[in-house]
Amino acid sequence: MNASETIAAIRADARFAKAAETLAAEHDRTVADVITLTEIPSPPFGEEKRAAAYLGMLRAHGLEEVEQDEIGNVMGIRRGFGNGDMLVVAAHLDTVFPAGTDVRVRRDGTKLFAPGVSDDTWSLAVNLAFIRALDAAGIRTRHDILFVGDVGEEGLGDLRGVRHLFAHSRHRPRIRGFLTVDSPQVDHIVSGGVGSRRYRVTFRGPGGHSYAAFGLVNPMYAMAEAARGLAAVEVPKSPPTTHCVSVVSGGTSINAIANAVTIEVDLRSASATELDRLDRRFLQIVDEAVATENAARSTSAGLITAELVRVGDRPAGETPAGSPIRDVAAASVAAEGYTPQFEFSSTDANVPMSLGIPALKVGAGGRSGRAHSLEEWLDVEPQESLRGMRTSLATILALAGMDGIG
Repeated sequence: MNASETIAAIRADARFAKAAETLAAEHDRTVADVITLTEIPSPPFGEEKRAAAYLGMLRAHGLEEVEQDEIGNVMGIRRGFGNGDMLVVAAHLDTVFPAGTDVRVRRDGTKLFAPGVSDDTWSLAVNLAFIRALDAAGIRTRHDILFVGDVGEEGLGDLRGVRHLFAHSRHRPRIRGFLTVDSPQVDHIVSGGVGSRRYRVTFRGPGGHSYAAFGLVNPMYAMAEAARGLAAVEVPKSPPTTHCVSVVSGGTSINAIANAVTIEVDLRSASATELDRLDRRFLQIVDEAVATENAARSTSAGLITAELVRVGDRPAGETPAGSPIRDVAAASVAAEGYTPQFEFSSTDANVPMSLGIPALKVGAGGRSGRAHSLEEWLDVEPQESLRGMRTSLATILALAGMDGIG
């Protein structure tokens, strides 16, 4: 069967209908789970409390080999009947919000308002709902399904959870496919991983009084020259490639030449080749900016130097057109009346994509808005939420090999 026929056969099966009925019957429980998890803070590098709660939830859902690994990921296996090949279904535990953020959920009708409620806490709850639906319907799959709540997806977390999964997990040799359930929208399928290099660059100099020491080299000018140089770099629109000076800090007083200033820089591309090219050019720009300032003013009290620290390195990758996993996801999305759109983004799927493992980002169902803001919201209106859940569940079943299909 081709992908469309496989999805049609799954959707026509009485067991899938039973699974869908279970999703609907337990929708309130799924909403309760997302509220519970959202109100457990999970700031960058501080996912421990939410991880502990989710570990308990996975265990309560009857998965096998439920565990927490060395880096903090929690996971468990829904055992298949085949030869031990494995499909990973993941959602990330962390949010972008720092410790101390008020994460209490406010409800207004079918809308939930709270930092992190849709990105990605809703997906954690929906993956639990998938387990309950599969069990209630008695659905068996050929592949094992490894359900994972992973750490470090956001920001400077640098995908550390999924990196660890593929670098160190004993499950790695058996993984044949990877889905990260991330955001509610199911029609936007991420098949390309935008890679990124992130730097913190500190320019240092001798400093001095703004008047009395005028004429000495100034690290602020070197920093500005580096920022201007990066701004002038032309990058291709295809593959999409970008650069940004994101954070500036430093200096001591309005009447002092700074002795240290720092910028943080974000370089991105959907192409590993273009990212490498942009990376090399940026490093050259920093060297040129330092040399320009040292040549422009007096170095009698000391030179300008630059210290570069790479604080992020996300690999680029792509699950190309024609891949069975893409065909299955598109067919499932279309079967619910959506128009599938394949996109590039930066998600946990970057890691397996970069390793040549079939991987996608899919949605959890429902609608959301204002992600990464304090006004983040999630609409859990049942009809649209369940429509999206059915979509991703059918994708999972096609990739895991539903018993009796195909």
